[in-house]
Amino acid sequence: MFERLRSDINCVFDRDPAARNTFEVLTTYPGLHALLFYRLAHRLWGWKLKWLSRWISTFARWFTGIEIHPAAKIGERFFIDHGMGVVIGETAEIGNDCTLYHGVTLGGTSWQKGKRHPTLGNGVVVGAGAKVLGPIEIGDNVRIGSNAVVVKAVEADKTVVGIPGRVVTPKNDEREKRRAKMAEKIGFDAYGVSQDMTDPVEKAIYSLLDHIQVQDEKLERLAAALEKVGGEAVDIRLPDLDDAVLEPDDPQQAAHLKNKN
Repeated sequence: MFERLRSDINCVFDRDPAARNTFEVLTTYPGLHALLFYRLAHRLWGWKLKWLSRWISTFARWFTGIEIHPAAKIGERFFIDHGMGVVIGETAEIGNDCTLYHGVTLGGTSWQKGKRHPTLGNGVVVGAGAKVLGPIEIGDNVRIGSNAVVVKAVEADKTVVGIPGRVVTPKNDEREKRRAKMAEKIGFDAYGVSQDMTDPVEKAIYSLLDHIQVQDEKLERLAAALEKVGGEAVDIRLPDLDDAVLEPDDPQQAAHLKNKN
């Protein structure tokens, strides 16, 4: 028991730069308090003392702001940073060395009995406000960004952002590799996502714009080549961005825009 407590305290020092000493961690960290209450309630649940275990988990929620169902399965060196608003459902499973920030929900999407909450692998980091919903599997070392909503399984070593959650790929350069190694060395990956992470939707839109631009250039060259060999000149004016603005419903606004133009 004391060995596990020592491990839980050490993981706080490993992942929270604000932690100063053991006494402070023991007395002021609600994430640690909630975990200790959970360990007791989980053992009582295994002994079939379910009402008592639920009462302890309810008291822990009132005391810490963190709700962990006593039937959930949590591995070693689990860390909840800040903690307020964290909810971990009955059939949730969490591997070793995982980190949850405040406002995280490991919830279900069905009222049916059985497995209805997510399973997190080892080393998973879930950012503030993120929701991981349903009986899905999150692979080892996955990073889930703040406020993401994940409803599908995620393979190991991926980063997920957005609503619904989408897998993104970090920029592949030496600087990012050095940053990743340093983050792994110090054991701290705040909120599971970096500022330089590429948004897959933004990337797709810009790829489409680049593709359209290349097509326009090719069409212009093709039209010029046809004109040189005696073909009919193609002179089709593309609409400007201002032309795409819809006319306002208000007649006064429409007249104002017409006079302005």
